[in-house]
Amino acid sequence: MRRALARRFNLYRKSFMPRIIAKPDNLDDKNSNFSQERLKLSVFLNSVPKSGTHLLKNIMRMFVPVNQQHKDDFIQFPNLKENRHAFLDKKNPVLSWGHLLFADTPSLLLKDVKHVLLVRDPYDWVLARARFFLSENFQANLNHLKSGRAPMDDFLNMMIFGIYNKVPTMEEIYTNNAVSWMGTSAKVLKYEDLVSHVKNLEAASSEVFFKDLLKHCGIKFPEDWKERVKIGADRSQSGTARENLDLDNPDIPNELPETQKRLVDYAAPGLRQLLGYN
Repeated sequence: MRRALARRFNLYRKSFMPRIIAKPDNLDDKNSNFSQERLKLSVFLNSVPKSGTHLLKNIMRMFVPVNQQHKDDFIQFPNLKENRHAFLDKKNPVLSWGHLLFADTPSLLLKDVKHVLLVRDPYDWVLARARFFLSENFQANLNHLKSGRAPMDDFLNMMIFGIYNKVPTMEEIYTNNAVSWMGTSAKVLKYEDLVSHVKNLEAASSEVFFKDLLKHCGIKFPEDWKERVKIGADRSQSGTARENLDLDNPDIPNELPETQKRLVDYAAPGLRQLLGYN
């Protein structure tokens, strides 16, 4: 099974090696405005692709010294070997991030790492994936589908069922990058909860949310936590935020059509309920 998994992802890597174009941020400079305590244990921010990765990453960067942030790579299964030191060097713990699927090697490497897993409602995920894949920020072998060339309903179906030998299915992504990690030591966060608490920092529930997150990561909860979250959550600092995408396709709906919602439920029955979406 593991060999089949490796073969599938090697094939995916060879046929679909995207290049992401995103403007740089200045969060390292912002970080210097705060007193930072050193990490005692490594922290890995894992996520389903297009589930708010940059939002969570940028917020957490405001609570960790810059020299303890692993920026060598965005850690995924294909480049795991080159980045295993982000998990194994206990004398130099770091904050790292990526989309790391569940398998034997990742499980062993993350054994002593504070692991956070970010997920998103599959209905909204289909739209987020579509926007990103159709944008000029995403450079891969899908250019023939951009600028309205593919009917939108067809393209949404491709986001659900995949594109043969090019794009994995929604079910594969969620199974390998989310569901398989559930029930482990990974702390599961919903993107929607993260966004809600970012928008309501004055609410007592938001303080509880971020305090719990930082506690899981072994990070002391500072008095200026609200200011740090505000800076990290600034959407202008995220090159992949919706409004920052170079997107020439006005046909992407704001809500997934009812037919595609039913197709999501058909393609991955029970997924939304398992993740806590009703």
